[in-house]
Amino acid sequence: MSDNIVPLDQLGMDDVPRVGGKNASLGEMIKNLGSLGVEVPGGFATTANAFDRFLDEAGIRERIHARLDQLDTDDVNQLAIVGKEIRSWITDSTLPADLQAEITDAYGAMAVDGKDATVAVRSSATAEDLPDASFAGQQETYLNIKGIDQVLASIKLVFASLFNDRAISYRVHQGFAHADVSLSAGIQRMVRSDLAASGVMFSIDTESGFEDVVFITSSYGLGETVVQGAVNPDEFYVYKNTLGVADHSILLKSRGSKMIKMVYAEDESPQKAIQTVNVDEAERNRFSIDNADITALAKMAVTIEQHYARPMDIEWAKDGENGRLYIVQARPETVQSRAGRVIERYQLKEKSEVLVSGRAVGNRIGQGKAKIISDLSQMDQIEQGDVLVTDMTDPDWEPIMKRASAIVTNRGGRTCHAAIIARELGIPALVGTGDCTERVTQHSNVTVSCAEGDSGYVYDGLLEFDYQRHELAKMPEIPVKVSMNVGNPERAFTFSRLPHAGIGLARLEFIISNMIGIHPRALLEFDKLKPDLQREINARIGGYPGPVEYYVDKLSEGIATLAAAFAPERVIVRLSDFKSNEYAHLLGGDLYEPHEENPMLGYRGASRYISEDFQSSFALECEAIKRVRNEMQLRNLEIMIPFVRTLGEAQAVHGLLRKNGLERGVDGLRVIMMCEIPSNVILAEEFLEYFDGFSIGSNDLTQLTLGLDRDSGLVASSFDERDPAVMKLLELAIKACKAADKYVGICGQGPSDHPDLAEWLLEQGITSMSLNPDSVIETWLYLAEHSKSKT
Repeated sequence: MSDNIVPLDQLGMDDVPRVGGKNASLGEMIKNLGSLGVEVPGGFATTANAFDRFLDEAGIRERIHARLDQLDTDDVNQLAIVGKEIRSWITDSTLPADLQAEITDAYGAMAVDGKDATVAVRSSATAEDLPDASFAGQQETYLNIKGIDQVLASIKLVFASLFNDRAISYRVHQGFAHADVSLSAGIQRMVRSDLAASGVMFSIDTESGFEDVVFITSSYGLGETVVQGAVNPDEFYVYKNTLGVADHSILLKSRGSKMIKMVYAEDESPQKAIQTVNVDEAERNRFSIDNADITALAKMAVTIEQHYARPMDIEWAKDGENGRLYIVQARPETVQSRAGRVIERYQLKEKSEVLVSGRAVGNRIGQGKAKIISDLSQMDQIEQGDVLVTDMTDPDWEPIMKRASAIVTNRGGRTCHAAIIARELGIPALVGTGDCTERVTQHSNVTVSCAEGDSGYVYDGLLEFDYQRHELAKMPEIPVKVSMNVGNPERAFTFSRLPHAGIGLARLEFIISNMIGIHPRALLEFDKLKPDLQREINARIGGYPGPVEYYVDKLSEGIATLAAAFAPERVIVRLSDFKSNEYAHLLGGDLYEPHEENPMLGYRGASRYISEDFQSSFALECEAIKRVRNEMQLRNLEIMIPFVRTLGEAQAVHGLLRKNGLERGVDGLRVIMMCEIPSNVILAEEFLEYFDGFSIGSNDLTQLTLGLDRDSGLVASSFDERDPAVMKLLELAIKACKAADKYVGICGQGPSDHPDLAEWLLEQGITSMSLNPDSVIETWLYLAEHSKSKT
């Protein structure tokens, strides 16, 4: 066997010291996963020994390490000078003759029908792709390389990239000695993703560490635009637990702007063999891959994760000539997989003007003076604690990224190299904002919040925020189930890490408002709308088959994400309870909503569902619920009906659900009623004939019992769920459910705000308390202590 080169299909993970982590992983997958549907392009690798011998025969090894020993990597100007000098020593040197000959023979063997193969020349360091350090993007990759002269030139450039400024700095930051790291070049057959799409996927949620999803990003063309953070890619979440079992396992789809793509160029030199071009508007408004591709990629990710027995960071590409999907790289995920059972929670205590928003990386809050930087020549302007604002970063920026309190970029997605490095450094990053360099003022004080879900925000000024850190050991037993009030699917994976017994209240209107933003009747009656409104709606629904399909699909995505995040525990979704003034705020809503003097007591809840004007809209909600329960097989999903004033409304809703394919009791479907009107308590026994239990809405129940408007500051001081009249109704509702042997929980604000009320509810024998996520741990421990003192 040669000391210089090795075919990829002869390598495995035992060969990391020989060919580095990336090439060893490629060989491992070719040998072991091909029969399981994971296709990896073939090729060969140069060895670390060949690299070391090259440095020795060129007489530059000792010079390199003597230069590095004197270097202070915190001095970014000196780092740039030294790095450039070392790289020039390598590119000016000649590869050993026997190494050149063996590369020439191996590359020649890749020819097809006498034509030179087109290859990618990738770096693979011996201290790379390790479980505790990704080395993501630290060395170079050269794409669309053809002809032996260009292959040899590219290999030297890859060798030189071991001493990129970013790679030098990263090794020092991670505690690796330069002399202990060698480089292998991987020569791998190109996938024609320039004619299709490519991207990155993780077998774990990168922000929360939720392990039951595959997170996929995708954009048109070669994958470097996604990896480098040059585009805002499409994003997809796929639920692992139903892959191959359910008809549909895609939880969430988010369409990125995908403004540019990288394709082949005519120039044959390694640095100019690819070019960036604009993407047509029609393509930008579609998803870059279809549902079949998304599902197939997720299955590959799960196969790879199972083989390596750890969460993985994977690069993939689709060939536009043969339509097949390929894996071009796989390495261990290095941040969330090491987080353990520690929960950090950042929460703003105040808000101000939102300057810009984008995709959140890091689940943290950072603040400081904004420094708008256009290129690395300005890196000395960044001081410790500044907020770095720029068009895009790449791993070259690592030396200054670690100085920043937060990073904000115009371009990039949550799987680009810069995002990976930001997570490793523990720095919040807001990527893909579009125009942060124009909307943030140079040297202004700003707060960057990446702690509000998938979307993050830059706020004007230095805002106060809370920080909590919980090490979750085994929680003490308590005689009640603690669930959560969660409306935002973007926070579901994060909140699911808290101790819980599911979701006691998921408000559908949050999904309608934040993920859809369009009145359902405007979508049902799209053809009747004025052209201007049609154009505005079309801009939002790109990538979906039509207006109605968009509404049902987005509802399904939000509901499914909540159900999957908390599975197998119960997730109770309350069907829409918008008031007429709230529906009117949706796009097109002013065309369909009446003006009411007191919407709180008007056209809402059950009475809206059964009205002729809204039944077609209600049917769309039912269709989304059916899709999640039946096609996605998330049978932990239950539904709740709000604001049922009379027994007649209860009976009518019961029939309407059955008409729309949601019959109580069929396939285990449970239908809960929100007990929030005094009539619900007075006639509790009769209402319970139509429902499987009560979820007490203490907010409206208090308001209607005491006859006050909870939105009025004039009487707000009288609003208290602990008023004796309210507590009497709570007691009666709980007793009625217990007598009927049916579920009874509470999902109002009361137990979250008042631990003594939670304690009292416990004494009454309530089945479940649904709390706001920020009060779960505190209330849980309070109830545990209370229970202990009673025994």
